[in-house]
Amino acid sequence: MDSLTQIALGASIGVAVMGRRTAAWKAALWGGVAGLLPDLDVLLDHGDPILNMVLHRAETHALFWLALFSWPLAWCVSRIQGQAHELRRWWAVIALALVTHPILDWFTIYGTQLFLPFTDEALGLGSLFIIDPLYSLPLMAGVFWALRGSLAGWRANSIGLVWSCMYIAWSLVAQQHVLQHAHTSLRAAGLSTEQVFVTPAPFSTALWRVVAVDGDHLHEGFYALLDGGRPMRFDAFERGTALLMQNASHPQVQRLHRFADGFVSLRQDANGDLWISDWRMGQYPNFFFTFNIGPPLSAGQTPPVAIQERRTMSVGAGLAWLGARMRGVDIDPPRGP
Repeated sequence: MDSLTQIALGASIGVAVMGRRTAAWKAALWGGVAGLLPDLDVLLDHGDPILNMVLHRAETHALFWLALFSWPLAWCVSRIQGQAHELRRWWAVIALALVTHPILDWFTIYGTQLFLPFTDEALGLGSLFIIDPLYSLPLMAGVFWALRGSLAGWRANSIGLVWSCMYIAWSLVAQQHVLQHAHTSLRAAGLSTEQVFVTPAPFSTALWRVVAVDGDHLHEGFYALLDGGRPMRFDAFERGTALLMQNASHPQVQRLHRFADGFVSLRQDANGDLWISDWRMGQYPNFFFTFNIGPPLSAGQTPPVAIQERRTMSVGAGLAWLGARMRGVDIDPPRGP
């Protein structure tokens, strides 16, 4: 999730755990700091945009390392606050704020390496969009109310935490409902259901994006909860299967293909350069992560540094389509920049 939401979650946990043992602002401050810390890995530059992508949410999001780090950080916080006698309580704040960060990220599609150093597999359930006001705003409201120092504020903070858990549970239920409907629609269209992902369109769980791999094509469709069971329509796009096979030993192709669970496409431009796209985020042709990885490599050749394409659709057109499509209006998505 976005860093502001992670700060709000950490702050809310701090207020809930510390209660009246310290000032609400202190609990919110340290909880928010701990909730933000894992995302500071975005400041690291690994010298290549694809490496920066796949190494985000790595060690700083690993439950093992965060659990180890929580105790010395809590020790420091308890001393700074002059509450050494509340070390266990501060440890609970710091540990929960740290580990809930990657767990919340796990519900997005990006990929979080939760179980480093034992495995570097990137996990992503994909039931939440990275920014979702219906998840974030109740948390923030609860924290702000709690900062007033009243019992009602503490209760509002607790309600915000409960709401956040219920919303996550709802997102999983909605995702499974859409997945089942997508499978039915894909089978009716004679398409494979072996490799499919379902994830929300931006900002809510009212509209969902479905992508399926079928032979040489990637099929993209959208389903709104207000569609009322209407069969999904899918648009087919070339995956570049032949290019993927010809460049299977290319380090950058291998790296992104593994990170994206195979939901990638590869194309070659008029200059001979290869362009690889991660289909999990964005929508055709405006993906968040598309990279120029240079021409095909000869044996033993070192790949050049990738160049990330910065391409986004018109904000106005995108929001207009999003609003209409969430209401169940069956209109084609904008495909231009």
